[in-house]
Amino acid sequence: MNGLRNRLVLVFLAATLVPLLATLWMTTNLLERSLSYASTRELDEISKSLQSTGREFYLNARESLKTQATAGTVKPQAFTAASRATWPDSVTEFWESNEPERFVFAGPSNDRLDYLVRSAVQVSLYSKSLPVNMRQLSEQYSRARNLVDNARVRDLRRGFTYTYVLLTAGIWLLSLGLLVFLANRVSRPIRQLTAGLSELAAGNFSARILNDREDEIGRATEAFNRTAGQLQQSRDRLVYLTQLASWQVLARKMAHEVKNSLTPIRLTVEEMVARHSESNRAFLEQAAQIVVDEVESLERRVRAFSEFSAEPPVHPATIDVNALLEERIAFLQTGHPEVSYVVRQAESMPTAMADEDLVKGILMNLLENAAEAAGPGGRILAATSAIDGRVAIEVHDSGPGLSEQARKSLFQPTISFKKRGMGLGLSIARKSALLSGGDILLVAGELGGAGFRVLLPVAANGQQTHPDR
Repeated sequence: MNGLRNRLVLVFLAATLVPLLATLWMTTNLLERSLSYASTRELDEISKSLQSTGREFYLNARESLKTQATAGTVKPQAFTAASRATWPDSVTEFWESNEPERFVFAGPSNDRLDYLVRSAVQVSLYSKSLPVNMRQLSEQYSRARNLVDNARVRDLRRGFTYTYVLLTAGIWLLSLGLLVFLANRVSRPIRQLTAGLSELAAGNFSARILNDREDEIGRATEAFNRTAGQLQQSRDRLVYLTQLASWQVLARKMAHEVKNSLTPIRLTVEEMVARHSESNRAFLEQAAQIVVDEVESLERRVRAFSEFSAEPPVHPATIDVNALLEERIAFLQTGHPEVSYVVRQAESMPTAMADEDLVKGILMNLLENAAEAAGPGGRILAATSAIDGRVAIEVHDSGPGLSEQARKSLFQPTISFKKRGMGLGLSIARKSALLSGGDILLVAGELGGAGFRVLLPVAANGQQTHPDR
């Protein structure tokens, strides 16, 4: 029920907590890295002290080994010229260098000091083990000096500061972009709804908004579309009823004028027939009958205009549309035996609330028109269903259908001189449907011809009717 509110809360949390957590993580990470670096000045002093200590240790070890060799307390390893082929590389290199003596580090970790002494016929090698791993000491010293040299070249504090500022700015800019995107996504349906309301207020009742949401905005959009549709239908009905009202005034005036002229014509012709001689009576009777038939045709048209202009009282009541449709079809089948009727009823139909006499007149008009359009051997489909909370009755025929011009003025009152048509049938039928709270719509024909749908309001008690009742 509060989807929009929850979404806004999530957007707010995402816009505040995400950049805050990212900034905290970045700050902690950079702080740990910065603390891992020791002071370069202290490291420089330690490395220099290590160098001095190592040098003093090396010089003392040399003097001690040389003293012991001179005193004869250390026995040498002799490498004679006869065994030169087996000399180690260090001994061979020393012999070829012509140096009188040399000190070199030996062993896998430089933990032994060798003292090489040349004589005329051999090389004497004196060795002394060292308590310090000179190779490891040398490597540590090299790493320390590299760190000091790198620290002098680069300003770590400034680098950390620039990195922190850039990363912080990047995170907040990214968060701002995400916030703008989410805000636009949340506010877009509200802007669409506002634009739709503006169009509706400007008189565009066909304005609709695409809706694929199920939250409060989705329900508001659905309510807007439904309201716009109802306003459009109400406007169309009002326009139609206004047009009918103007035609009614014309119809009443025309009916009055035509009736005033027809009555004396009919009385005069009948008097002529009654008083004329017997010799010409057959001719006069034939002529009089023609005049009388035409006068009666005009009277029927006058009555049709009178019905069209009249405002009949409406007495709404519950109607079983399935039973009423079957009764109308059974009544018309005797007059059109050459037409086949098919009835398709919904399994469960709500009762309608309308004037039964008006609904009968609507069905009679639609079924009669369908029979005339279908012609001999044609088919008529009558169906009932429930659509959008209203009762629907549809009539389809297999006739030639309606032209585009006929569709444009289908429900407009016209004057027809067909033998059985007045040109007011569909206008009267739609007027009756509107007075009953419904309407008549033109739909796609299922049999290849025309199709009409009568919509009626559902009774408030919600009773259901079944085809087998």
